[in-house]
Amino acid sequence: MIYWFGIFLAVFSNVFYHISQKTISANANPVVSLVFTYLTAAAASLFLIPFFPFKGTITEEISRLNLPSAVLGISIVGLELGFLLVYRAGWNINIAGIVVSVMVGLCLIPVGYLVFNDTLTVKSAMGIALCIAGLILINYK
Repeated sequence: MIYWFGIFLAVFSNVFYHISQKTISANANPVVSLVFTYLTAAAASLFLIPFFPFKGTITEEISRLNLPSAVLGISIVGLELGFLLVYRAGWNINIAGIVVSVMVGLCLIPVGYLVFNDTLTVKSAMGIALCIAGLILINYK
């Protein structure tokens, strides 16, 4: 259940993520927009705490965090700013997300293989080849 809920939540949220990014006012300062976005995200995160109760005190919970939590925060800022700039540069909403997602997937192939010992099947390799072909077709002028 949680597997599919997570997938649907990610898809639903990603759709609204792109719609929101595409429709942020072109007159808005990108950094001010990010600050407002993260204040909203912080408020939403605080609202979720009762649904994911602490296993200890707040100090104990904070002590369980590690460097990847900070790297994730920096990565999210880059992701948000990147898409905001992509859409301001005129990319179509129906193409930008696909191009970025496929490129991210391609970058993660060696990471998965070398760092996490993921395997690559023939079927997966064929899918990857189709994704590369799709990128070529999407960007072919």
